[in-house]
Amino acid sequence: MTDGVVPPFFIHVPSGGQAPVIVASPHSGRHYMPEFLNMSRLDALALRRSEDCYVDRLFEGVTEQGATLLHATFPRAYCDANREAWELDPTMFRDPLPHWCNTTSSKVRAGFGTIARIVSRDGPIYPRPLPFSEAETRIRTCWQPYHDALSRLVQENMERHGCCILLDAHSMPAPRRRQANLPDFVLGNAWGTACTPHLTALVERKLVAHGYTVARNVPFAGGFVTRHYGRPRRGVQALQLEISRALYMDQASLQPHGGFETLQAVLTDLVASIVQYGGMLEQQAAE
Repeated sequence: MTDGVVPPFFIHVPSGGQAPVIVASPHSGRHYMPEFLNMSRLDALALRRSEDCYVDRLFEGVTEQGATLLHATFPRAYCDANREAWELDPTMFRDPLPHWCNTTSSKVRAGFGTIARIVSRDGPIYPRPLPFSEAETRIRTCWQPYHDALSRLVQENMERHGCCILLDAHSMPAPRRRQANLPDFVLGNAWGTACTPHLTALVERKLVAHGYTVARNVPFAGGFVTRHYGRPRRGVQALQLEISRALYMDQASLQPHGGFETLQAVLTDLVASIVQYGGMLEQQAAE
């Protein structure tokens, strides 16, 4: 949490050969601007509970495998890049929203639109309604630049390699009760529409080989990024990866624990397999 000027995203590119693989982390941003903290009724720790803590760091080794890493710096509680641009809750704003806003989606109703209304168990973020201009500023300075960058990376991969694989990386809270039995990973392929069965099976197989439990599409089938960019018939495959936070961090203190480096190595190995698969797709596209 710094007060300096921070760009809305960072792109880390491979130093050597570049594979048609992008790892994106839209929810690991942790630059909480003072003005945002001042307008919130929650403290910084409560706001961070919505953050996919350290997911960008978990994947920082993927550039050594030939993949490109893109991650947002702005917090999810400030602006959610895994939503439509204008997915807004009208009860949050003191001005009437333009007719072109999506005000009725399930995410909006749950309080998790592009500008979130709540942070999980900690309740509403703001003590009073916001001006619509606040949403406009956040979307135009955070959401739009992030997606411009992601779209550009996808297009560059298509032009260079004839294909593109997008791994959209997230983390999920581990249940407090073991009976809840949430898996270690959830793969979201938008019910088979965002990527080929082969890619989903490859990722699942690799994670199971490391001893993890894996589910598909339940309870996370993939958000806006997966559904918007995943066009397997056009050569772009998108897969959402949800990682249990219990594998690498203490959920009370939000600090990494001893499992962090182990999981980091597993994910680097996973991306290496995806890069190898991407090379096969590139060869097929060139034939």
